[in-house]
Amino acid sequence: MIRAKNITGFSKAIFALRMKVFLFFYYLPDLFQGKVSIRKFVIFLRRLLYFLSKIYHNKFVKIGNTIRLGLYIPGFPSRAFLTACRKFMVFDSKLPCTTVLISVTSACRFKCGHCYQRYDIGKDVDINLTIHAAKELKNLGVTFFNIEGGEPFLVYDRLKPLCAAIGPDAEIWINSTGDGMSLDRLRELKKLGLTAIMFSLHSADAQKLNTFMKSDKAWDVMVEGIRLCHEADIPVTFNSCLLRDDFYNGNFQKVMDKAKEFHACLIQLIKPKSSGGWLESGVDYFAQSDIEHVKELVNRYNNDLQFVGYPSISAQIIEEDRAVFGCTAGGTDRFYINAKGDVQPCEFLNISFGNIANEEFTAIYHRMRALFINPGECWLCEKYSPEILKKFKETHLTALPLTEDLSKEIYSTWDRGTPTEIYEKIEKRLK
Repeated sequence: MIRAKNITGFSKAIFALRMKVFLFFYYLPDLFQGKVSIRKFVIFLRRLLYFLSKIYHNKFVKIGNTIRLGLYIPGFPSRAFLTACRKFMVFDSKLPCTTVLISVTSACRFKCGHCYQRYDIGKDVDINLTIHAAKELKNLGVTFFNIEGGEPFLVYDRLKPLCAAIGPDAEIWINSTGDGMSLDRLRELKKLGLTAIMFSLHSADAQKLNTFMKSDKAWDVMVEGIRLCHEADIPVTFNSCLLRDDFYNGNFQKVMDKAKEFHACLIQLIKPKSSGGWLESGVDYFAQSDIEHVKELVNRYNNDLQFVGYPSISAQIIEEDRAVFGCTAGGTDRFYINAKGDVQPCEFLNISFGNIANEEFTAIYHRMRALFINPGECWLCEKYSPEILKKFKETHLTALPLTEDLSKEIYSTWDRGTPTEIYEKIEKRLK
């Protein structure tokens, strides 16, 4: 079993210094070989260090031979990490996207109430089209591939060739319930570049999780999947979608205790979204005071010595804050391809820019990115879910995302808010 070692306090400061020195000397040959001018080399380093300063609040964690600075940042000093850093050498166009979430199937034997794929009804797209898109994305600089379903292991004949096409020079994370997982499959995927498995841990109580996922087998399937991952030396991580009250009634702390018990390296906190299964019912409202309370809890677990043995937390509420990255959907730094082949700004925003079964992927991709020139402060999935629901009902659709024409009616007039400072500074002032 791979055991994570958290890097905090003085050790964290020393590591940060060593990393800066390493990066300077690693990219220095680009200057000597004339690939970049002295001026641009200095700007590149300033951009990179400025970006890294925005994630210093995270708990760094050593997993195997690499050190993880954040969920969507490949482990240092892997090839994927060093390739991702090169995005800051791009000066004549929008910075490349480095992260994609790809669904390989809508098939799943669980019925989670919040599932954002609740209405993603339709036939899974030809996997060769998905593989082609993944190869194109590697050429465009994407280094973090998050693969999900439904349940990916139920369609192993689709999952395996996709992982093989991505290869070991990028990171591959798979979101799974554990259903369909086996030791042989995990070992095979590890050879192809599998980096980690992410399970869903929405409650520390077995019965409550079973109720949430609407199956009396959900907990046992997850526990067995975790056991298999540990046996295969594959890091275990979690995502957790907690309601507002969970951060006040002790449930958050119980989830963290359970994640530690399961020897998890990292846990992602997903803010409830009015999307998919919750599009019509809506979700708990987080007032600004609630958001600040969540931030305080996360920062305490990530930075206080009493929680040094707990998994690192990546919280959407912090990462998408205007003072950090804001909303990076639409290929600013991440986007989504669903199982039917729709290219979406993110998994929680039920609109489509086109389908890879009907149009060349790169044409769709560049059309979408052209609309997302800068990341904004506005959380689009929350602000525009009422309009998406209205069009979904008025047009009597039976599936989501909205059609391309209906989607255009949404995004052609929306307001993304003020651009976040980090990308404005990197792309305009540091140029």
